[in-house]
Parts: sequence; structure tokens; C-alpha cells
Amino acid sequence: MKTALRLMAFATGLLAVQVAMAQAPAGATGQCKDGTYTTSASKSGACHGHQGVKEWFATSAPAAAASTAKSTAAAAPAAAASTAKAAPAAAAAAPAAAASTTKSAASHASTATMAQAPGGGPGMVWVNTATNVYHCPGTQYYGKTKAGSYMSEADAKAKGAHADHNKPCS
Repeated sequence: MKTALRLMAFATGLLAVQVAMAQAPAGATGQCKDGTYTTSASKSGACHGHQGVKEWFATSAPAAAASTAKSTAAAAPAAAASTAKAAPAAAAAAPAAAASTTKSAASHASTATMAQAPGGGPGMVWVNTATNVYHCPGTQYYGKTKAGSYMSEADAKAKGAHADHNKPCS
């Protein structure tokens, strides 16, 4: 009986991993504990500021694929000069090389695609009530954290909140 329960628990765990990986955005290498996804090449520091790494999807194979893509992209101009058939290969290698950079603009895909909370406006900041940090208009987390509210910067400071990265809005 214990063996059957253990096997069922193991199978459920494997299924959960498959479901999590199936729902991850394209190019995601891991999921942070706050639910965001990362495309960082290494696990070290991938979810800094997001409560750490929950699951790591990438293995050592993408690193090898990335280095192969870079070498293919470097060799593609020489091949294109020798034959006209190499142009499609160079075009295919360029996006692969661009996708393999360690720091991308959308390293945390969920905030890039997440809708901003209704409200806000000129002179208003978004206060993350979970961390007591306020975010200025136009920044990555303005109106996009799980728990928060809009208020004036002066009210945020009066409630003890501090600016994100200690950079006040005004």
C-alpha cells in the first residue's frame, strides 16, 4: 500500500512539472516563487527580487545550443559570401543568437504582459503593500504587483514606504 501511494505521489509530481513547463512562455528558463518567469541563462541570480527560483526548466543543453548558435551566427557571413544558399541559414541563426543573450529586455515575462491596475495618473505612485515599496509611473512594476494601491508620493512616504531602488519620483 505504501509503495502504491509513493508511486502515485511521484507520478503526480511528474505530471505537475510537465503542466508547469507546458504553460511557461516561450524561451522561459525558469519560474520564480512569485509566479513570474525568467529567461536568464544561469540559475544564479535569475529571480533576484522575486523571492528566488521556484522551478528551473533549463538544463545544460540550452547553454550548448546557445554557444552553437553563436558560432553558427559568426560563421554565417563567411558562408553567405561563398554560396547564396547560406542566406536562409544566416537569417535563422540571427534570431537564435539574439535569443541567447544572458540579459534580455523581457527577463520576467509576466510583468511585461501583465495589465496595469486601473487607476493611477499624474502625481500618483503604486505602493506594493506586501513590500512597502512604491513604484513611479513608467517603471516596470507600476500598477503590476499582486497587492498594492495608488496614492501620492507624499502619502506613500507618510505611511513608511520607500522608493524602488531608493530613487524617488520627484
